[in-house]
Amino acid sequence: MIASFTKTLIVLVLALLIDLGLGEPPLRLHPTVLMSKFIGHGIGVVRGRSARLQRIYGVGLALTTIAVFAGASYLILWVAKLFGEPVQIACEALLLKPTFSIRLMCRYASKLAFAIKQNDWSGARATLRYIVRRDPEELSESQVISAGVESVAESTVDGITSPLFFYAIFGVPGAVAYRAINTLDSMVGYKDPQFINLGWFSAKLDSIANWFPARVTAIITIISAALSGQSGAGALRILLRDRNRTESWNAGWVLSSMAGAFEVKLAKPRSYVLGDRNQELDANHILEATRMLAMNTILFIIFVVLPIALGVQLLNGIIGH
Repeated sequence: MIASFTKTLIVLVLALLIDLGLGEPPLRLHPTVLMSKFIGHGIGVVRGRSARLQRIYGVGLALTTIAVFAGASYLILWVAKLFGEPVQIACEALLLKPTFSIRLMCRYASKLAFAIKQNDWSGARATLRYIVRRDPEELSESQVISAGVESVAESTVDGITSPLFFYAIFGVPGAVAYRAINTLDSMVGYKDPQFINLGWFSAKLDSIANWFPARVTAIITIISAALSGQSGAGALRILLRDRNRTESWNAGWVLSSMAGAFEVKLAKPRSYVLGDRNQELDANHILEATRMLAMNTILFIIFVVLPIALGVQLLNGIIGH
């Protein structure tokens, strides 16, 4: 029998190799796509109903989605265990991989940077649609670049470090539960008239789930900046100054540390401006952001995921005795 911590490490390494080597599973099998369909079917049920009913239903929709998908992953792993440890490890890695995405984010970011370098702003805006919520057609050229850097920075948290944080504590079902929370927020966590009541609980859950990973990732960004030749001092200074300038509890932390690391301004129209413009934004900043994402991932695994996983295993061992 492989020790629990060793198995956790093996599963994580296999999932990372699957992501970097193969990328995303087919869309028809991708858990996030299945979650989106599940949530989509539930959205129309209370359309036109009272605000109070929508708020209550929103709680039920969120809890049901999380329970269904986290429960399904637990059941799959329980069945896989019957076939032996190698099968269980393989299934854990295959289920963990879709909860995070490194290769896909870097691919879109690289495609965006290439289009900008070719002065293909139409292509750049088309690519940007895949990675940001805001309308690229309303953005200036500088704002397109800023949106690309911001997307990579935010994806470091909700696309990598947060699911890995919950994996360290709760295993694969925990990572799947986080992915369900984040998918709920991306679909209904808006403050527009359609979703302000239906999505309030999902938005709040997402903010709570990302609270710790966002702050730790921002701190790690300072270290990554210093190690990669960017401005670690700038990352710290802007983090301390600008972290609370976004409406989100969490987004300002990693965005401000990234802006400070690159000594640039990152801005979302009519929302926030972070950092100081000591350098003009260009396509290379998007590529540098992907390198920062990779370094942040490695450092987060070393200094957060593995120690937490080890602590959880030791605690379980004490409780077990």
